[in-house]
Amino acid sequence: MMNNMMINSLDYFAALVQQDESIPLFEAALAIAQDSEPELDLTAQQIEVDMLAAKLQRRLPADMSHVQKLRMLNHFFYHELGFAGNLNDYYDPDNSYLHRVITTRRGIPISLAVVYMELAQQIGLDVKGISFPGHFLMKLSVQSGDIILDPFNGTSLSREELEERLEPFFAQQTYHTDIPLATYLQDAHPREILVRMLRNLKALFIEHPHWQRVLGVQQRLVILLPDEIIERRDRGLAYANLECPQAALQDLEAYLAERPYASDAETIRGKLTELRDACKRLN
Repeated sequence: MMNNMMINSLDYFAALVQQDESIPLFEAALAIAQDSEPELDLTAQQIEVDMLAAKLQRRLPADMSHVQKLRMLNHFFYHELGFAGNLNDYYDPDNSYLHRVITTRRGIPISLAVVYMELAQQIGLDVKGISFPGHFLMKLSVQSGDIILDPFNGTSLSREELEERLEPFFAQQTYHTDIPLATYLQDAHPREILVRMLRNLKALFIEHPHWQRVLGVQQRLVILLPDEIIERRDRGLAYANLECPQAALQDLEAYLAERPYASDAETIRGKLTELRDACKRLN
């Protein structure tokens, strides 16, 4: 059963992501870690990043161009502070928890990007995320065009490099596509970024089954994507694995009601029979 701390943290997260036009990305992404550390002081983490931004801001002349600011931010973030990709332990869940990324200075592209974008916003740079296939990217739009950045090291990527990075993705497609590169470089909405962060964690926790942590992730995915019944199904399966049959029944019955002919419908129906029997034993 979830404790009150978890319920309260979910209510807080739900409040943060309620309005599409005003999701505070950094705060909401930071709050994901409350599943693993319910006592985490989010305010202290925000203050720490605010202080880093203020330190950088004091060095910036008032008339500095956006490109010059970007260079300064890159030097500060990657060289002075030492943020980098965690190549030694890429699949460590800590790489997705922002408070750990801030402490260790190591992360994966999307978590590094969220911290970087928060600092950028505070010094007047509107750096956006890009939900690029396989490797999250960042973008700053300036008068001369878009600067595309790799969050691992802050390097800017040419059109040729971007197209090269898409080749493995295209190789997995069963059909030929002529989708222009620009389609893959659209701004990622904060909700989309949070979903991608959570799905990264979901994959890790399912691969080495840790169902309590899967449930925490699924609770947030259902909050973010209330109309995506697949996420309710997966929450139901997490409940089932945690021997919470009544909660599992509610989610899995909702899934079958919406997707009665899904490819896994028969499997889920079999699971429902088991769960109903479990409920009878509990009663």
